[in-house]
Amino acid sequence: MGNTGLCIATGVAALLFLIPFYVLLRNSLSTDAAITGEHWEFFPTHLQWGNIGELFDDQSVPFARALLNSTVVAVSMTAGILLVCSLAGYALARIPYRHANKIFYVVLGTLMVPTSVTFVPSFVLVSSLGWVDTYRGLIVPGLFSGFTCFLFRQYFLGFPKELEEAARVDGLGHWGAYWRVVVPNSLNFFAAIATITFINGWNAFLWPLVIGQDPSSWTVQVALSSYITNQTVVFHEIFLATAISILPLLFVFLFLQRWLVQGIAQTGIKG
Repeated sequence: MGNTGLCIATGVAALLFLIPFYVLLRNSLSTDAAITGEHWEFFPTHLQWGNIGELFDDQSVPFARALLNSTVVAVSMTAGILLVCSLAGYALARIPYRHANKIFYVVLGTLMVPTSVTFVPSFVLVSSLGWVDTYRGLIVPGLFSGFTCFLFRQYFLGFPKELEEAARVDGLGHWGAYWRVVVPNSLNFFAAIATITFINGWNAFLWPLVIGQDPSSWTVQVALSSYITNQTVVFHEIFLATAISILPLLFVFLFLQRWLVQGIAQTGIKG
């Protein structure tokens, strides 16, 4: 009886969770009148498949370009953060250096600085380098994360030293042990960090909004906000663009969810 009740509760919770996604898809393939009309139909009889072509043909919002920009930014930030933060975390955890703890405390200190404090100086620096409306301006400032560095350090502290010692017996240095031994045996954790980083990069809004001033430099989140103006609100395009923008995140999460759970469990953080 207990299992039956649990199954029923889980089914109800899953249904409630899926309803917003159904409404999102339903409104994506409806007219604005059907979305905002007085007689709202839960199951519309006529689906407007032409909304897809209308979305990508809209000259005021280059949505296809925005998808490309978000993909480049999210993938580049993910690869960059994995490389930079994993190297920093490995150095802090494994390379003997008398000031390693002090550097680690400085890294932790960056987590206490609000983003709003560094936002203006970062923009001034990027602008002075001529990186406004460029991929460099969108990507480079986000290539280091103090929190991700902390997670890598915690993970590498728990990594078996025996494997690295065996690598050094074979003549490998710190770089060789990291690249040939540590990374291949840490793919679960790397995949977990990659998933979280990709989602954060894809969903970033404020920094791309400031740096991507030209429509050709807009990311998906900036493009979504442009469908709502003081004069018009294009409901069906908002819903359809939102549904399409969710798909990459859905695929990434479904493909890497097993590694995501295992990787977080390996960070060494106790609840």
